[in-house]
Amino acid sequence: MQVVLAASIISKSGKALVSRQFVDMSRIRIEGYLAAFPKLVGTGKQHTYIETENVRYVYQPMESLYLLLVTNKQSNILEDLETLRLLSKLVPEYSYSLDEEGIGRTAFEILFAFDEVISLGHKESVTGAQVKQYCEMESHEERLHKLVLQSKINETKDVMKRKASEIDKSKIEKNRGEKGGYMSLQSMGSGRIDSGFGNDNSISISSSGGFGGGSGFGLSADVDSFSTKSKGRPPASATAPPKGLGMQLGKTQRTNQFLESLKAEGEVIVEDVRPSVGQSKPTAPPPTDPVTLTVEEKLNVTLKRDGGIGSFDVQGTLALQILNQDDGLIQVQIETGDNPGILFKTHPNINKELFSNENIVGLKDQNRPFPTGQPGDGVSLLRWRMQSADESLVPLSINCWPSVSGNETYVSMEYEASQMFDLQNVVIAVPLPALREAPNVQQIDGEWRYDSKNSVLEWSIVLIDNSNRSGSMEFVVPPVDTSAFFPISVRFTATSTFSDLKALNIIPLRGGTPPKFSQRTVLSTENYQVV
Repeated sequence: MQVVLAASIISKSGKALVSRQFVDMSRIRIEGYLAAFPKLVGTGKQHTYIETENVRYVYQPMESLYLLLVTNKQSNILEDLETLRLLSKLVPEYSYSLDEEGIGRTAFEILFAFDEVISLGHKESVTGAQVKQYCEMESHEERLHKLVLQSKINETKDVMKRKASEIDKSKIEKNRGEKGGYMSLQSMGSGRIDSGFGNDNSISISSSGGFGGGSGFGLSADVDSFSTKSKGRPPASATAPPKGLGMQLGKTQRTNQFLESLKAEGEVIVEDVRPSVGQSKPTAPPPTDPVTLTVEEKLNVTLKRDGGIGSFDVQGTLALQILNQDDGLIQVQIETGDNPGILFKTHPNINKELFSNENIVGLKDQNRPFPTGQPGDGVSLLRWRMQSADESLVPLSINCWPSVSGNETYVSMEYEASQMFDLQNVVIAVPLPALREAPNVQQIDGEWRYDSKNSVLEWSIVLIDNSNRSGSMEFVVPPVDTSAFFPISVRFTATSTFSDLKALNIIPLRGGTPPKFSQRTVLSTENYQVV
């Protein structure tokens, strides 16, 4: 029978940062159990539990901390490990830094999560997503209040839009009226001016006497204004529309309403976007050191949905960027990994024998400096390529298991990452059929986003390292053919490469102190799919 006496997060020095007691037991006794734990752990032990005469400690290291469960000896060890696994997933959700300061800031949130997982010493049948939902403490009344409040806000916005529309219409009508009076004045004045006076100087005379000194039609001021504006301009300019009715750059009211409706549907609107040169490809920050070496590898992988590998291709380059012309007469000593499947090719101007015998990259003509100020990463020195059918070389494998049950399709996905790389900014894009609503994500290790415009579910993990080499996601959609979830696209980056190429030293050909250098290493995906 599983009975959890207490759950705690303690430092390796024995300080209890968060502690929750679940059974009726004296506080002094619980504190004694926690104080005895650091002395029992020791070093070099691989197992995750310790048994004493009275209790069992089930623990998991979390960086510089321990996540600890204190249970009775009759408790089921498998259930204890499952409880510990769930708690270990919840702690990073509430504390972004697994140290004493981060745990101390979010101690209450972590305690609330512990209470949702364990009740009276027994594990509740909940998932991580359900615990987060319960801790948010939302109620039906609260949601109803928010909906009513939002409806009032929307109603007020509609009234404001109607008022703005009425004001705009009144301005347009007013401008039209002014335009009509202006044109009729022109036609009336032009006939009398042409027949009666015949020159521009007589217009001012007609304004005071030709129309009866302002008493006949009451248009003397308008005629004077007209004569002032049209003096010195060709006759065609008189027919130009008044200011405010010509072509205007900017968003009209209808455009604003359309954008607001798209925003209400969840679309991301980027306003005032102007195309720029090179905008589609992200560029690296400008180099600051005199010499910068860039090792870049592009990964093209096709995985089969039923297992196995379709294609695996790695293409890499070594580029050199030199800021000052005085530092151009150099050679670069490098070190390559022990990967026999990689074949290196040098630039035609590079000394191949020097590279093959001593792993030194230098120009054939030692009196010729490397070019400086090259765009991008600089001039390419080496290229290499690796192709393989070995599935163990794949950095990230994806398994997708869709199944139709009744009126719903259940999709279970999991990823498994290789120990070779720590992957950053991982995004797994799953195509979905056209849906009216977002899919129901029931469980996920990471974050998710639904792109309704392209009907794609994006599963993102910021970092995959030794703490989360595997993860899973489950979601539900309406019934659909299982082939609709393929091909699955994957993108990520890493700071290590298959070639493991490193720059060891810069050798100046004219002697003296070698210039300072730095190396930038990146592995990225170019086309990575599960088909």
